Amino acid sequence: MPIPSGLPYHGRWNRYSEWLRGRYGARAARVPVDGGFSCPNRGPDGTGGCSFCDSAGSRSPLLGSAESIAEQVDRAAAFQRSRYGAEALLLYFQAFSSTHAPASRLREVYDAALARLPFRGLIVATRPDCLDSGKVELLASYRDRGLDVWVELGLQSSRDATLARIRRGHSAADFSAARCLLGRRGIPVSAHVIFGLPGETESDMLGTVRFLAELKVEGVKIHDLHIPYGCSLYREVLAGEFVLVSPRRHLDLCIRALELLPAETVIQRLTTDTPPDRRALPRRGIEKAGFLRSLDRELEARDTWQGRLSGPR
Repeated sequence: MPIPSGLPYHGRWNRYSEWLRGRYGARAARVPVDGGFSCPNRGPDGTGGCSFCDSAGSRSPLLGSAESIAEQVDRAAAFQRSRYGAEALLLYFQAFSSTHAPASRLREVYDAALARLPFRGLIVATRPDCLDSGKVELLASYRDRGLDVWVELGLQSSRDATLARIRRGHSAADFSAARCLLGRRGIPVSAHVIFGLPGETESDMLGTVRFLAELKVEGVKIHDLHIPYGCSLYREVLAGEFVLVSPRRHLDLCIRALELLPAETVIQRLTTDTPPDRRALPRRGIEKAGFLRSLDRELEARDTWQGRLSGPR
């Protein structure tokens, strides 16, 4: 069966790197920043949080020991330019919940980082319960300045029982409400999903994909479950309460997810890359380049593509 013409990508799925090149006409890269925010799901002393999260809260290893915003931006940007030849830079507030502060404080931190370099976009990672109309208006003001603004919104699962088990602290309905709030101001959303969470069946995982397809989120990041040292999920695995999804099964789940997602959805990630010194399990992470080659071969072998099963049936 031929792939339908007119799809917004080359090949069989809507790869983020190709989307970026089409958008900016040059090699683009994210410049990760830790804005010093915490998370509403943690106590004042930093304890608590989701059962899969470690004390670094997704802080990029590129930042090393850099503390000030200026030092972080300069270090990460220099790496992206020298290693990948990046020309178009996107400021990425990655660590913890980067809207977990009053809007006035957010503006101060965002402006300080944006002033360092001629960024083309602003990306903010956060949680559904960490947004309100004032913060959304602030984000929209950067788009009005000519920046591309995206919000990466953690969901992980659309199954409320799973969200309770991993201590997310919000519901699937909260995610829907945040997506709608952002959508009304024209701010695209990239949803974070984890395959292999405890207690989840294949039907549950693909149900999350269908949930996102119905919401028409603009981007999706799919992660295979990684368990950092010290998090409570590590103790559950050691106790034999659940097992991790194998790389082969993760590949199959990703293919089935792609079939369900609309062709327009930008696929920003399909594997996790937790630094080895922070990752307790799996002992060896999925090698990204090899995984993507396998994905392309398998899509061709199955004669399938992103969006094949999306829309009314």
